[in-house]
Amino acid sequence: MKYPMVDLKGQYLKIKPEIDAAIADVLENTAFIKGPAVKRFEKQLADYLQIEHVISCGNGTDALQLALMALDLQPGDEVITTSFTFIATAEVIALLKLKPVLVDVLPGTYNIDPEAVQKAITPRTKAIIPVHLFGQTADMQRIMEIAKAHQLYVIEDTAQALGADFTHPDTGKTQKAGTIGTIGCTSFFPSKNLGAYGDGGAVFTHDDQLAERLRMLANHGMKVRYYHDYVGINSRLDTLQAAILAVKLPHLDEYAQARQKAAEFYNWAFADCKKIQTPQTAPFTTHVFHQYTVVLDESIDRQALMKHLKDQGIASAVYYPVPLHLQKAYRDKRYGEGDFPVTEQLSRTVLSLPIHTEMTTDMLEEISQAVLNFIHQTL
Repeated sequence: MKYPMVDLKGQYLKIKPEIDAAIADVLENTAFIKGPAVKRFEKQLADYLQIEHVISCGNGTDALQLALMALDLQPGDEVITTSFTFIATAEVIALLKLKPVLVDVLPGTYNIDPEAVQKAITPRTKAIIPVHLFGQTADMQRIMEIAKAHQLYVIEDTAQALGADFTHPDTGKTQKAGTIGTIGCTSFFPSKNLGAYGDGGAVFTHDDQLAERLRMLANHGMKVRYYHDYVGINSRLDTLQAAILAVKLPHLDEYAQARQKAAEFYNWAFADCKKIQTPQTAPFTTHVFHQYTVVLDESIDRQALMKHLKDQGIASAVYYPVPLHLQKAYRDKRYGEGDFPVTEQLSRTVLSLPIHTEMTTDMLEEISQAVLNFIHQTL
């Protein structure tokens, strides 16, 4: 593929000496599990996020599971989240015998609709999981207002928006995505904006007691070795990945700027095409563009466009082709086709184009022109 969705090799080559030295250091000291690089990276990320505690773990799905486990929810308790997200968000709710309650999203930002959250609350509701989709935050001021009024926990799924800033419209205070609710969660999957060279994840919180419990839950429920206070899991960020992430973290804002520049080019290129709706950035958030996702007019054959791009060596992807409420594993008598019209329309029409830190103007021109050529041919 000439133009992949991400260029991990190109990114690595730019920081190769630092990465290779960090890996060599871990190999030399052989502390492969819970080595010193893990604590250093946790402190480094906590400082970047301006949050008290970062607890690393095995992957982003584990991060979400640990967050729910730490809140001591009971089977049957309801957790509200969006139907337009990756399956992991609802998966962990169901695995813990909690009840996922799905709601629709806003058409411009594709993020969870706070007023739909408000309407979905019942006496069994205990938590909300807003997903900061594609790189920008959900409306956290409104979500936190709703949560406070109903005494609900808020778990931020920040897997796609690490580094994004949320500015409170009323106070002007700025916070990093994932640091506003009760617990924040992220993933270090290689394609993420801050990606490891394998799996990894983290949870973060301002709460000292929650942090201690999260650390124990991620380590078989123990604080002192072989003394288990909770039923926990085994979820660790290995030392090699921590060392790699510690090298990459200082570049995270630079990576975001490169993605933003690419998104600006796409927005300019598609500005006059009425068949393409470019992504909107809400006024209260920055956008770090984990994905650059457009909405196609329903008259455009998305599969044919994707084939057209593929034939020219250009990758594209659909995030997400089937909403959670229509997935076979999560079908529920409560939901059916037509219940979440915005989510369902997005699933039919969204298309994500390559966006990453190594993109050049020539690449962006060729990709955007290939899209426009196909659309003009079909008019």
